[in-house]
Amino acid sequence: MEEMATWLLPLFPLSVVLLPSTPLPLHIFEDRYKQMMSDIMPGRGEFGVVLAKEEGIISIGCSATVSQVLKEYPDGRLDLLAMGQRRFRIVSVEQEKPYLRGNVDFFEDTVEEDVPADLKQRAINSYEMLRTADPQSVPFEPLLTGPRLSFQLGQFITDLDVRQALLTMSSEIERLKYLVSILPQYTVARKRIALAKRVAPRNGHAARIKDL
Repeated sequence: MEEMATWLLPLFPLSVVLLPSTPLPLHIFEDRYKQMMSDIMPGRGEFGVVLAKEEGIISIGCSATVSQVLKEYPDGRLDLLAMGQRRFRIVSVEQEKPYLRGNVDFFEDTVEEDVPADLKQRAINSYEMLRTADPQSVPFEPLLTGPRLSFQLGQFITDLDVRQALLTMSSEIERLKYLVSILPQYTVARKRIALAKRVAPRNGHAARIKDL
């Protein structure tokens, strides 16, 4: 598919990688982002979520729109639920407003593909293993019948580098194959973490009793 024209997009750098068609809860408390939301929300405009690292922001991100205002505070803070929309590449940034804005190119996958049914099922099976091993890692129900299954499943991976890799890939087949290859090992790691969280309080309690 052809890339879309360059667009000036408000940017929200976060320690998060947002994927298209996935939800993102936000607590807006900084004045510059309060201003951003007051600028875009009346027209249901988009803002860009980009991963912020020590060396700067990553050039590929995902736009979002505010789907629901959960709470408004007297001091102007907001609890919002945003929804991922379109992927983009940052061409340049400008700072004429209190918040960053970027000249961005929106992009889609390079080709439309017929994804093999067995590949989709393998990816869903891998996701179900993760859900069984660590149910708390799945706060939202994924849409398993949509055109971008990879993004639905990828939202439950906490590793930011993995999520950024998914965001960058330009093929649904490539993304699903990647998920199928990494999810088993990732699930084992999450299972260990979940077990450690359950066992740690008991160990601490047992240690205190022993010390007595």
